[in-house]
Amino acid sequence: MPLFEVTEYDRRVYNEELKDFLPSHIFDLHTHVYLKEHLEKPAPGEVRRTVTWPDLVAEDDSVEDLIETYRLMFPDKKVDALMFSTTKAIEKGNAYIVDCMKKTGWPGLYFSHPLQSGDEIEREIMKGGFIGLKSYLSLSPKYLPEKEIRIFDFFPHAQLAALNRMGAILMLHIPRDGRLKDPVNLAQIIEIREKYPDIRLVIAHIGRAYTATDVGNAFEVLDAAGCGFTFDFTANCSEYAITECLRHAGPANLMFGTDMPILRMRCRRIDDNGRYVNLVPPGLYGDISGDPHMREVPADEADRITFFAYEELLAFKRAVKTLGLTEKDVEDVMCGNAVRLCEAAKRSIYGK
Repeated sequence: MPLFEVTEYDRRVYNEELKDFLPSHIFDLHTHVYLKEHLEKPAPGEVRRTVTWPDLVAEDDSVEDLIETYRLMFPDKKVDALMFSTTKAIEKGNAYIVDCMKKTGWPGLYFSHPLQSGDEIEREIMKGGFIGLKSYLSLSPKYLPEKEIRIFDFFPHAQLAALNRMGAILMLHIPRDGRLKDPVNLAQIIEIREKYPDIRLVIAHIGRAYTATDVGNAFEVLDAAGCGFTFDFTANCSEYAITECLRHAGPANLMFGTDMPILRMRCRRIDDNGRYVNLVPPGLYGDISGDPHMREVPADEADRITFFAYEELLAFKRAVKTLGLTEKDVEDVMCGNAVRLCEAAKRSIYGK
């Protein structure tokens, strides 16, 4: 039995819109790999400081499932990945990533907790063969309301200093309702680049700018800082955000990611007055009536809903057309930039 169904509509979207647009080699810079038996149960009464809809897509994402996902979605492409675990499976999840790195030869990031010291972070990265760090805002101190979390609450300075010494990757999922345009986020992103220039900083999801409203004047502020920034457009279907990111940062500083298993979701994302909404087939993901980011389409539209991953790539394709980018630019964004980033981090940390 296949991991998930690939419909005739999916095949038509891929073959007519994406197959010839995408290079033969793809590198997924942003994917979660974890097993359900590694997931930690939340503490009684714990307030979850994340959106919950991604949990509806899959219980877990073993490396075997990830490889199969790539085979089903990109049947004629070679796909490699940068892997990391999840907030709900840190210790066991990191150990599993080490096993997956050995099995596949793909690189991995260590999933950190803000209570770890810089020395511990450096030891764990070196011990596991990781090339950088991933963490998440929900690991910030419990007394902080979600709206008040700042980058340095889950990536403290001691850890950043360690990454800087190593020349390691920092995969940054920024917090706060203002997303990319939030002035606190922008100030702290710039501070990281200025204070820790040897960190290989990747601003994930284009700073969670999933709608045009989320962008604001962020790129002008970052441009004025004059220190250069790198992004991935993981789980981002905003043509405007991708276009503006390419316009300001350039195709040498944008990379592809999938956030698997999330992008296995069937959805079409829209901008509903500045809030992203995932349009999904009726009944596919259970009762979503209480989630403001989820909405079911009428039954007669369901067979025209394809994979989230394809929708992301179609938005990128439109941005490429708008800006008149070249085939080489597309290859860089979809593969070359990420390969060079990971190889540079590996050389910096391990000297090879």
